[in-house]
Amino acid sequence: MVLATPNLLTDRLLLRPFTEADADDLFALQSDPQVLRYWDSPPWTERASIARFMARCEKMAEDGSGARVVIEHRSGGAFLGWCTVSSWNPDFRSASLGYILSQDAWGHGYATEAARALLRWAFDTLDLNRVQAEADTRNLASARVLEKLGFVREGTLREDCIVNGDVSDTWVYGLLRREWVG
Repeated sequence: MVLATPNLLTDRLLLRPFTEADADDLFALQSDPQVLRYWDSPPWTERASIARFMARCEKMAEDGSGARVVIEHRSGGAFLGWCTVSSWNPDFRSASLGYILSQDAWGHGYATEAARALLRWAFDTLDLNRVQAEADTRNLASARVLEKLGFVREGTLREDCIVNGDVSDTWVYGLLRREWVG
């Protein structure tokens, strides 16, 4: 089942599908060690990563497993990052949420605003009952975003990730349809 990647508007943001014009901004974001310090993979070092990322975005839409969107500022069109609903399982009515923003976008509420819009779309379009998200236990800012959205911390995956020799734990969060306030 093909799942059309949405175009969503919020007060300050446009969430839209990726295009080739996003390549430089995407590479800058994904190659920034500060941005990726709590991510489950190392920063990109080669531009070939852009094509692989874009192909995964297209595959996600084509196989209907989710949607990954650019987070763009409506005023001026600045690329702020991206947000995704992935791993959609129609039988379990579940999916996962993820997001990543450039350093310049931190602390302005953009992650919460973008994730809220994408969650609203996902709950309505995919008829979700549950959304799961994960955050490195050192990433308190991401934990706050999830909690503002209504996610509940359900547990800790101990030594879940090893990136460049750095071992880290992961908090697992869940949000149920009956808890979603949109």
